[in-house]
Amino acid sequence: MIQFVILGGGYGGTTVIHELFKGHIPSDVQITLVDRMPFQSLKTEYYALAAGTASDHELRVPFPHYAELQIKYGEISTLDLNNRLIHFTEGDPLPYDQLVIALGCTDKYHNIQGAQQNSCSIQSFAAVRNTYMKLNNSKPYSNINIVGGGLSGVELAAELRESRPDLNITIIDRGSRVLSAFPPKVSGYVTNWFNEHEVRTLPYVSITSLEPDLIYYGADTIPTDVTVWTAGIQPAPLVQQMDVRKDPQGRILLNEYHQIPNYPEIFVCGDCASLPFAPSAQAAEGQGYQIAQITSALWRGETPKLSSIKLKGTLGSLGKKAGFGLMGMTQVTGRVPRILKSGVLWMSKHHIG
Repeated sequence: MIQFVILGGGYGGTTVIHELFKGHIPSDVQITLVDRMPFQSLKTEYYALAAGTASDHELRVPFPHYAELQIKYGEISTLDLNNRLIHFTEGDPLPYDQLVIALGCTDKYHNIQGAQQNSCSIQSFAAVRNTYMKLNNSKPYSNINIVGGGLSGVELAAELRESRPDLNITIIDRGSRVLSAFPPKVSGYVTNWFNEHEVRTLPYVSITSLEPDLIYYGADTIPTDVTVWTAGIQPAPLVQQMDVRKDPQGRILLNEYHQIPNYPEIFVCGDCASLPFAPSAQAAEGQGYQIAQITSALWRGETPKLSSIKLKGTLGSLGKKAGFGLMGMTQVTGRVPRILKSGVLWMSKHHIG
């Protein structure tokens, strides 16, 4: 019996499962999903849970249900690549013949003193629940500082502004503007929205250390009641421990079939994979679709044939009524991208697209 194991039931892992079960699975193949939680969580919407505008129940999606699919819950401690064993903090190890690593990411603190200890995270369901409690238990006029002016920081700041108009919200970024990965027009639209809604943006701030009530940058300080970290990500700790070739961001270098070259029985999907584009749910789903195609071809004894992954674009929200995005070369701002993002979320919940 071939043991095909998928580590992580996020966007990439669940896509692999759905695509495999659309086709023929040989009778001698057992597919097993491993996750520490009993549901998929919609990570792209964690900002809304943190801001208190969505409940955790709204962000849970049941795992794929197929009679032949096995699901094992547990916390993975180590991977034995040579003996093809997955070790858990509790219970017996799980052997595999083929493996998909789709474990997502965690925060990257850039070696800034006190950053991990004195800031909140929105990178896991458990962490975002804790962030929700701290933000929504904050007294009126509290100083809320969001470190990082990328997509996550911007969406959180906007959603929190609509949820808690009484708070003093600031986005801190070391660059010249928020959303530096987007064209200036989109970034300018978002900055104007923040100005109109009294969200302060602080550019050119390179943080040197964090304390519970102070943010240090050089000789200057910023008072803070709650600090939320959205200033970078890195692969999950398990991937950080793996002794394989990686890119400068710590993501695993792969061949054209999303396999680790020295371990071709292992596929890597999503935030843990070194790809020619930024990590995203859409990229993870595109990879997941291809990994399922490759696996099915290998089971049939055929050579996989792939086309390049094409991303449709990026959408972001500014509360419930406005948004922004980049669709190919087209820049979109206003109500339309917010409506489009709501449609994408609905499709994610129903495993469509």
